[in-house]
Amino acid sequence: MSTQTSTPAPAGKTGFQLPSWAGSFGFQIIAALIVGLGLGLLAKYTGSTKTSPNALGGTLQTIGSSYVSLLQTAVVPLIFTAVVSSISNLRAVSNAARLAWNTLLWFAITSLVAVLIGIGLGVLLQPGANTGISQEAKYAGKSGDWWAFLTGLFPKNFLGLGASTTVTDGVATTAVSFNVLQILVIAIAVGVAALKVGEAAEPFLKLNASALAVIQKVLWWIIRIAPLGTVGLIGNAVAVYGWDTIGSLGKFTVAIYIGLALVLFVVYPVLVRAHGLSVRQYFSGVWPAVQLAFVSRSSIGTLPLTQRVTERNLGVPRAYASFAVPLGATTKMDGCAAIYPAIAAIFVAQFFGIQLDFTQYLLIALVSVLGSAATAGTTGAVVMLTLTLSTLGLPLAGVGLLLAIDPILDMGRTAVNVAGQALIPAIVARRQGILDETLYNAPRNGDPFSDDVADAAGDTAADADAADPSAVPAPAASAVPAAGTPEGRELADAKA
Repeated sequence: MSTQTSTPAPAGKTGFQLPSWAGSFGFQIIAALIVGLGLGLLAKYTGSTKTSPNALGGTLQTIGSSYVSLLQTAVVPLIFTAVVSSISNLRAVSNAARLAWNTLLWFAITSLVAVLIGIGLGVLLQPGANTGISQEAKYAGKSGDWWAFLTGLFPKNFLGLGASTTVTDGVATTAVSFNVLQILVIAIAVGVAALKVGEAAEPFLKLNASALAVIQKVLWWIIRIAPLGTVGLIGNAVAVYGWDTIGSLGKFTVAIYIGLALVLFVVYPVLVRAHGLSVRQYFSGVWPAVQLAFVSRSSIGTLPLTQRVTERNLGVPRAYASFAVPLGATTKMDGCAAIYPAIAAIFVAQFFGIQLDFTQYLLIALVSVLGSAATAGTTGAVVMLTLTLSTLGLPLAGVGLLLAIDPILDMGRTAVNVAGQALIPAIVARRQGILDETLYNAPRNGDPFSDDVADAAGDTAADADAADPSAVPAPAASAVPAAGTPEGRELADAKA
């Protein structure tokens, strides 16, 4: 006779659990992309349009726009506090001036490579020739201008605040906006001034650091619901634009995405390998930020996650990353300010039958390398394109032809922007010998938030040591559940 004994399930555990990979941020984003694509197609084929969306189309539009608004809400305080904090943190980094110079130099080098790829594709593929479309759309939006860029560096008020009023059918509507570039200038001035003041500015710097920690925590919460925002953003893009919008501009769209793919999957890996780093570790480390950038179409909105993966996954010291990543989010745009304006300018010239000479191709490269900062805080690639066209003397009316497919292109452009914004700090840190290669080569678990607890434990231990120098050293890190283990994830979720 046999007896059977049953072992009770552990307390708090259910009979069914999702596999560990299903809880990763990357998987959730991919699943949201698929769901959004399906819902967008359903909305499109049930009659939803941009001007008159049906119930499903309107819901997707509201979810997507609301999520982007949430991201943008925290942008201004994030940039100010992050830049001020990063400048103060540079005190702890040796050769800070060299780091800053090398960062700007590599921004320019990669931008030059990207724009040369764009020019080559434009000449080779001839995207503006034989399009079969007529010039119907006119562009009446904001144009890029070198003088406006220079004067725009000077803030008109402390907040970098601007307002514009439009009148439609006798009704005036005022929209308030922040100029990101002006906020960056203000933050740099305040940060440098705080360093010059010295000890008297310590209370201000501590307050700023505390404010930054609070803002980042709020942003982590916003980013955690990115899969929901992804459903709305992708669903709305499919419902409003779909494949028919690409239509006769298919060759131009293909040229842009080929250029973006060459930069992301050829140029960046070559740079990574040239500096003795693992290409696989780079992509697995930066991928969560690239995914969010693709769906949100906002380098600034993705900034918190970009900085996190740069520090936690790529091993860039926080004191340097908190300076380089915010700077890159406003000035380092290989997608928007290099690939796109190069191919688009050649498209416009070909469309209007204008022959470009060697000097004009040089101007395209020069504008792309030096002018990317002019896009900060504006409508990005469109303004960069108008800046390029006006410099070359090409008709701005050509911009209107490309506006219909701009959202489709913007997803890929922003993904490449963010990948480069994380790459350059890693390269510079490697060249200066300050990259944490153990962290860079550490296994990934697909969850950019899983090490919150370990970070908090480290901060707590550091505070305790500072308060009591004679205290016994803290236990080894192994006493805290590893971030990648189920126990570590549960502890992180409980703390969050």
